[in-house]
This record gives sequence, C-alpha cells and structure tokens, in this order.
Amino acid sequence: MRGQNLAMHYGQGALVGVLRSVMAQAGLRGTWASGMFTAVRLTSDQILENATGVGAPPLTWPRAELAIDMVHKSIYGFATGAVADVLAARDGAGPGQRHAALRPGRHSDVGPLPRAAARRG
Repeated sequence: MRGQNLAMHYGQGALVGVLRSVMAQAGLRGTWASGMFTAVRLTSDQILENATGVGAPPLTWPRAELAIDMVHKSIYGFATGAVADVLAARDGAGPGQRHAALRPGRHSDVGPLPRAAARRG
C-alpha cells in the first residue's frame, strides 16, 4: 500500500505541476501565485487520498503529521512556482501582467485587454 501511495503522490505532483506552469504563462507569478497553488496542491491531495480510501480527513491526523504534510506541500508549491516563473519569464509578460500594466496599482475601472493583445499581440 505504501508504494501505491508514493506513486500516487509523485503522479499527482507532476500532474498539478502543469497547472502551476499554466498559471505562470497566464501571468500569475510570484509568491502570491505560489501560495494559491500550494492551496490547490493540498486540496487535490486530500480529495484524491480520501476518495481512494488511502487517507483520512486532515482534522483527524496527529498535529505533527499534519504540520509535516503542510511543510512538504508548501516546499513543493513554492519550488514548483519558482521554476515555473523562471521558465514563463522567458516568454515575457503574460496576459494578466500586460493587463495589470495598463494602469499600475489597484483600480476597478480598467477594462480588459483587447483580444489581440491578450494573445501576445
């Protein structure tokens, strides 16, 4: 059973890592994006483990085990994010970053990018 659980973790990590790459290409980069991704990684792990019966709800875990799992998933989330961000930066700003650059700061009155500009126009 332990080998299956390990294979499930590696496979799932590789699969959701693709999501972080998509986030970076869209312009969701940096610490905030890695934090969002870490939450997705923790959630997807719990869904899969509980759906397959391999795990139990985190609220039933010993606190030390829960802390270790969260630290490991956080390291994975932020390391994956750092790599994804560096690779995506080679392609320049993503559509979200170009949109934000229209008017820097927090504003509610900035419309969407024209479709051509969103596609790397």
